Amino acid sequence: MRPFDLPSPSETVSSEPARPRSRRRDEIPDRFKWNLRDIFTSWDEWEAAYKEIESGIDRYAALKGTLASGPHKLLDAFRLSEGLDQLAYRVWYFPSLQYDEDQRDNTVNAKRQQVQLLFARLHQAGSWFNPELLKVPLETVRRWMDEFEPLRLYRFAIESLYRQQEHVLDEAGERLMSLASRVAAAPNEAYWALSTADAKFPTITLSDGSSITVSYGQYRAILATRREQADREAAFRALHETYQASLNTYATLYNGVCQRDWFQARARGYTSTLDAALHGDNIPTSVVENLIETTRAGADPLRRYHRLRRKALGVPSYHVYDFSIPLVTFDKKYEYDEVLDWIVRAVAPLGDQYQRRMREGFSGGWIDVYENEGKRSGAYSAPVYGTHPYMLLNYTDTLDDMFTLAHEMGHSMHTILSHETQPFVYSGYTIFVAEVPSTLSEALLLEYMLARSTDPAERIVLLQHAIDNITGTFFTQVMFADYELRAHRLAEQDQPITAEILTEMYRSLMKDYYGDAVDLNSQTGMTWARIPHFFNSPYYVFQYATCFASAARLAREIMQGTPAERADARERYLTLLRSGGNDYPMEQLKKAGVDLSQPDTVLAVVNQLDNLVTRLERELAQLATRSS
Repeated sequence: MRPFDLPSPSETVSSEPARPRSRRRDEIPDRFKWNLRDIFTSWDEWEAAYKEIESGIDRYAALKGTLASGPHKLLDAFRLSEGLDQLAYRVWYFPSLQYDEDQRDNTVNAKRQQVQLLFARLHQAGSWFNPELLKVPLETVRRWMDEFEPLRLYRFAIESLYRQQEHVLDEAGERLMSLASRVAAAPNEAYWALSTADAKFPTITLSDGSSITVSYGQYRAILATRREQADREAAFRALHETYQASLNTYATLYNGVCQRDWFQARARGYTSTLDAALHGDNIPTSVVENLIETTRAGADPLRRYHRLRRKALGVPSYHVYDFSIPLVTFDKKYEYDEVLDWIVRAVAPLGDQYQRRMREGFSGGWIDVYENEGKRSGAYSAPVYGTHPYMLLNYTDTLDDMFTLAHEMGHSMHTILSHETQPFVYSGYTIFVAEVPSTLSEALLLEYMLARSTDPAERIVLLQHAIDNITGTFFTQVMFADYELRAHRLAEQDQPITAEILTEMYRSLMKDYYGDAVDLNSQTGMTWARIPHFFNSPYYVFQYATCFASAARLAREIMQGTPAERADARERYLTLLRSGGNDYPMEQLKKAGVDLSQPDTVLAVVNQLDNLVTRLERELAQLATRSS
């Protein structure tokens, strides 16, 4: 239990056509921007809330030493921390979202950094709470909850803390660990400095005579758009030469990550780094181990897809830089105003009320739609407690953008249902379930689009998008988890972790998962050096895969079966979204009908991929017949 724990983000939509895109924010209509006045109406109001948190730190510190006095004092501590936490959401996101509108704004960035420093004080101020509560016998606290009704609300949170009691240090130890957090972040910060700020990306000449600097963003664009394989290969080699030049440094940083995680695990008495990463959410390590084992054994559809791609592209050799290029040329535009109705219609299996809430989100000032100068790249949904979610997009009318919008709205609907149903203490949900609604939202949109499309090329692109989502979000992330687990076990066994060892390990895993469907070159093995998750959030990516498997199982049950069976599956799924963090994630998923301890859940994704590849084969054959 950590006080002050924050996350690190009827139809009234106008039918008027969107104005031409502008990179100037002041020229973008307001209906395409989020409304941050729902958080605070002014900076003065924000400043007052900031000062309220500052004063709350002292009030919270004054409660130290009182928890053993009885249930009323424990309730006071819970309520004060909750009040500060709720306010902290808004105090953080007001400058953070404005900064993401234009990351050149140093004034807003200074306020954002100001909040980060305040949060560091908040975490340090709360370091006494867990050790002090754990000195009170659990049976005593249980008696308090039985006799004092207001405290019962916190039963799951309290029981969860005592379950982890053996891994909570004394007050001095917890304070030391909190002070070490800045040092622990050094490998990640150094990684970003090396791979971004200090990186010298080369310039290459493409087959049409144009020159381009191969930054990571440009590299991804080349792989997705340049139909000449020589251009994709040139970009791959150029980018990885940049990483190769500093490969020993990247290996040193990753060794630092593994050693840090092993130190933290041992400091808290865990048997392994995986155990330390999963114990808080009460997830057995066997879930990850079984996920890896079952996925490796079910890699045949993955290999089948890439053999199909090799044939369709007609290339003499097939490499990882050929994974992203579309199998057919298709440049249809998906206008933002048009796709909103499609996304709403696609979630019809989730019921009228769900659709109505989604329409409210599209028209309620939740979304910042278009790119402008200085705006943060990518997309996210920010869970701003006390108002509503905020979604950042950089919409450019592509098919991928349409699915990204559906994905982020899935997150936002999860947030809304959780925040409205659960008390604040359980309003947040774990990463282990977070990607389920976003992935399911995409799956529903895919089936809706396939049902309405009569264009063979569009159907091929839709199927490829769905398949690439499985290969990238499921198979690739499992392979990454496999890699992380092997690397961390080297640290646990006091084995060396060098650039040569890491590169050979990654190359070996590529062979294990892709077999002979993909050709490997001299640089394929060093791809590990450009995966930010390895350096930023170890033991995180496997949850993309478990969420994907859960969503696949739920989507199948929601869309298939008798009306009664579909209605039951829908209600179980909506109950999952409304449950927030009121139970351990494995238990929440079991109540929804998903048991991740069983291989069948993982095999559902393997079978789904096999089915989609068969459908893609059929569409490609039909297109070839029409063309001839």
